[in-house]
Amino acid sequence: MRVIEFRRYGGPEVLEVAEAGAPVPGPGQVGIEVAYAGVNFADLKARAEGYRVPSLPFRPGLDVSGRIRALGENVTGLQVGQEVAAFLPGGGYAEVVVADAHSVFPLPHGMDLRTAATLPTVLPTAHALVHEAGRLRAGESVLVQGAAGGVGTAVGQVARAAGAKAVYGVVSSPDKAAHALEHGYDRVFTDPAGFTEEVRRATGGRGVDLVLDPVGGRTLQRGLDALAPFGRLVSFGNAGGEEPWQVDAAELSPLGRSVSAFSILLLARTAPEALRELAQRSFALVADGTVRLPVTAEFPLAEAAEAHRLLGSRRSTGKLLLKVG
Repeated sequence: MRVIEFRRYGGPEVLEVAEAGAPVPGPGQVGIEVAYAGVNFADLKARAEGYRVPSLPFRPGLDVSGRIRALGENVTGLQVGQEVAAFLPGGGYAEVVVADAHSVFPLPHGMDLRTAATLPTVLPTAHALVHEAGRLRAGESVLVQGAAGGVGTAVGQVARAAGAKAVYGVVSSPDKAAHALEHGYDRVFTDPAGFTEEVRRATGGRGVDLVLDPVGGRTLQRGLDALAPFGRLVSFGNAGGEEPWQVDAAELSPLGRSVSAFSILLLARTAPEALRELAQRSFALVADGTVRLPVTAEFPLAEAAEAHRLLGSRRSTGKLLLKVG
């Protein structure tokens, strides 16, 4: 079978097509013939700097859709030939993958494999940011960094469905702002360094109740400054690559603000059943039409490097996919 892997860290050019034997599922695992694989920013960080890479060579890829080809021992509730989506710790850029059964999800009725490939990382992350970690209540306001990306596109719609009074976004260009405005956002700011003042003006000086931040560093600090009294900030990445920013109680306590964090990769490792429940709740939002996740670019498996170049350029919106099978 064909796979995409890298043997050294670097730019998109280190991704190469290789041949490998198809993996066989062990106990509690499922073998899947991959139709589509999602391209995520975590894949770029793995390739460029070894983010969560245990050893080389390494195959990127956190989410796939396809058909079950084999079941390992002790797997119940799934069938060979069944169409599924799956969340992986890596390895999705391949024609065949093996996934733990608890991270394999049968498709909701009527959902196609292309749509399904957009879900395993993006939808549970968006749902957790709004509901579980962010605890957004009806009538509250939310500010989202990276509002035009895959997670940002979903978050705007999930927050709107949750009854948010106002959904604000931050992006880096007018084109991205236009995309975000089509997916649940009321207003989108295009100055990543000056959004705090814009948020204050938009909210009459009060600030927002919830900030969701995948960038980290100084951007996270600015997000904290944009919070209303008793506001919450949820960090879910460090895309900016800056040194991790720290805050202490003395900075939070005057206005009762709080900071928390979320990582779907770590949740899958430490609480797989919680991930499964989260996925089921979030997938339902796509199945019933509440959330729409556009695929804005699709590449053949062999052109994974081009997909990485596009995502790394920060010009893309929505979700990028590799067509595998």
